[in-house]
Amino acid sequence: MKVKIDHEFCVGHARCYTLEPDHIAEDERGRGVVRDDAPEMSPETARRLVRACPESAISIVRDS
Repeated sequence: MKVKIDHEFCVGHARCYTLEPDHIAEDERGRGVVRDDAPEMSPETARRLVRACPESAISIVRDS
């Protein structure tokens, strides 16, 4: 499963990369970015990241 972070809404609370550092990294402005080298994300992890973001900047990417 994959997530995306919308940087129009992300203000850098750090919850995502603190909660899941294997999946999310911090960019130079303190915002979360999905790691290119991240292992496969479980559905539970993806949902936890979505719930943790106070700005609702994280969403689950649905494969078509």
